[in-house]
Amino acid sequence: QVQLVESGGGLVQAGGSLRLSCAASGLTFSNYGMGWFRQAPGKEREFVAAITWSGVTTYYADSVKGRFTISRDDAKNTVSLQMDSLKPEHTAVYYCAAYHRLRGFTSPTSVSYWGQGTQVTVSS
Repeated sequence: QVQLVESGGGLVQAGGSLRLSCAASGLTFSNYGMGWFRQAPGKEREFVAAITWSGVTTYYADSVKGRFTISRDDAKNTVSLQMDSLKPEHTAVYYCAAYHRLRGFTSPTSVSYWGQGTQVTVSS
């Protein structure tokens, strides 16, 4: 049974930072691309960042480039998202994602497994 468990969400003031983590179990972690999506109230789930199974290549939504950094630790089966210079518009539930294949990775339909989500709230 595959489980992705996020942690690290919370309330932060604008300009602050948060680091999200996702612990994976029940899958061969090093075989999967990993990523993060987010969903704000009343909006569709959208792509934030992804990292290849090797960790060599990363991808970001234009809206977070230069602010967010995705990384993975295969020894710990974890993927992290460092979020800096946060803005109120970054407020959303953030979801960890595992991809069997990274083709079409910006689409939620390409995700093989989802975490339960963690709330990030950025106050102005």
